[in-house]
Amino acid sequence: MRDTSSLSRRHFVQLAAAAAVSSPLLARGAEESADGYLNGRLYKTLKIGMVRAGKSLEEKFAIAKEAGFDGIELNCPGINVEEVRAAIKATGLPVDGSVNAGHWGVRHTDADPETRAKALESLKEALRQTHAVGGNSVLLVVGRGSDGPEEEIWKRSVENISKAIPLAAELGIHIAIENVWNQFCYDHGGDHTQTADKFVKYVDEFHSPWIGMQFDIGNHWKYGSMGDWIRQLDKRVVKLDLKGFSREMSKFTKIGEGDLDWADVRKALAEIQYTGWAAAEVGGGDLERLKEVSANMDRVFGLTPNA
Repeated sequence: MRDTSSLSRRHFVQLAAAAAVSSPLLARGAEESADGYLNGRLYKTLKIGMVRAGKSLEEKFAIAKEAGFDGIELNCPGINVEEVRAAIKATGLPVDGSVNAGHWGVRHTDADPETRAKALESLKEALRQTHAVGGNSVLLVVGRGSDGPEEEIWKRSVENISKAIPLAAELGIHIAIENVWNQFCYDHGGDHTQTADKFVKYVDEFHSPWIGMQFDIGNHWKYGSMGDWIRQLDKRVVKLDLKGFSREMSKFTKIGEGDLDWADVRKALAEIQYTGWAAAEVGGGDLERLKEVSANMDRVFGLTPNA
């Protein structure tokens, strides 16, 4: 008669060993550095408005690609779909996503129902246009805290944005909420000990995999630990934005300048096993300036070019 308890123990050990091998982070070892983790897992993009050289869209795409970027973000709605498709075909540079045009002025938190209806239509058209050119996300600023008490604007924006989820699901496009200085989901007058608790609760209230965060690493370093915010947000992070920031001088900086804890950011991204796009959102310029931005991104993320 076989010893079933011994068999069960052996089976458990085998399963545990297999799980350890199959998990990238466990296999790496708890003490191993996160540096290098993002090679082959992170793709660099930038906002179209940063490309200040080139007369045609095709020329701008070519410059971004030469500077070392893997993709580019557009502003939608408002693009010429056929022109964008032609630029993609000519250069081989994909559009990874877009920024919802006009979302600061026409807001989902606005007290006026007609304004919210316009914000919803803008978001839906951005989803359609982004899908038409092959992108997979639309960055959205949901509104402003000054539009009313938090409880009210929270409810307004969730109800309004939720109406776009069926279309986002149909097209396979993420609605990626950006954390910005809009006095919403954080204390604008507070210190650097704040957490991402409210952002987690806000995203979860949609109950949809198509709503996530385009987490801006630089925007809230003034208010909290960006590594810890990434850990809290975890799989809710569907895309990254980045810029530098100095707490000491209380101002935004070039990527890699200032005092932002990039080592902890890299560690946190490894811990949540992030794979995807990271968009530069800093002052742009000509080819040489964009090469500088690209190199700065390589440095803070621990990337080896062409790895």
